[in-house]
Amino acid sequence: MTEQITNQPFLYLAPIRGITDCLFRNLFQHHFGGVDQAVAPFINPQPHSNFDPRQLRDLQPEENKALPVVPQFLHTEPDGLLSLAHRLHDLGYEHINWNLGCPAPMVTRKRRGSGLLPYPDAIIAMLDHILPRLPMQLSIKTRLGLNHPDELAALLPRLNDYPLKEIIIHTRLGKQLYKGTTDPESFGHCLELSRHPLVYNGDITDAETFHRLQRQFPTVQRWMIGRGILADPFLAGVIKGEEFSGQQRATMFINFHRDLYAGYKESLAGPSHLLGRMKQIWFYLASSFPGQPKLWKIIKKAGTEEQYLAIVDKALHPSISTIKNLESPLFP
Repeated sequence: MTEQITNQPFLYLAPIRGITDCLFRNLFQHHFGGVDQAVAPFINPQPHSNFDPRQLRDLQPEENKALPVVPQFLHTEPDGLLSLAHRLHDLGYEHINWNLGCPAPMVTRKRRGSGLLPYPDAIIAMLDHILPRLPMQLSIKTRLGLNHPDELAALLPRLNDYPLKEIIIHTRLGKQLYKGTTDPESFGHCLELSRHPLVYNGDITDAETFHRLQRQFPTVQRWMIGRGILADPFLAGVIKGEEFSGQQRATMFINFHRDLYAGYKESLAGPSHLLGRMKQIWFYLASSFPGQPKLWKIIKKAGTEEQYLAIVDKALHPSISTIKNLESPLFP
């Protein structure tokens, strides 16, 4: 599979822990398409001697044929990372991503994810140790900083002499989590500071926003979208120029939900895990149903599979003609 269609942007599906697992990625690509590659949610750091092979279950190549995937690590301990990298290389992976962007306080307190950005010497020491021994390409996913955009701005020139594949920048600070506005202007400054290809990430929620950013940063060829795609699974296709009728959207979405629900029902341990996973997905998806503002709250209260399915069926499944008339960006 080629990485990029001529004159088309290259779109990554962002890693969203607890949602964008192998089943979700495969079914999303099968039903909606539009994305070119996914970065997997990070693998938890483990000591070399205690490595749990189940950590790699989501990354088995035979299970990831629908959508190419890049494994991601959160390690700050080089030997554990190198052990993981060699295991992944044995599976056929040629590209791995280092997460320097996770904003979760339980991560940043350990100086991992964006919590490492205030300590550039530690980042450089890690790269000095692992890059000569790494059997594949390395990219970095980061934020503008943990507390201030000067943190990444100071780091980027120091990264220029390292053989990185690319740097993915979420245009928020770690301390913002996912709140507040993004900062495209600081991303523009990063373009001036870095000799590496940069990937833009952050609040691409509709095609209009994407094309505005594309005009603002005409040299950027690769983009990452996460929550925007979860809220509107047609977004990547629309960015690529596809058009969907209301009936097509309704049918595609119903089929996706059917297969996703069935897949999790088979793979997860019991109704509580199944409902928990589906509710996580609807937390994002419900935002695309402004005609039904209480939908997420109702789904959140569902206590049984029967209650959940009745709510979703009432919202989506009575008939295609009913769905076409929903006041939703998904089914215009």
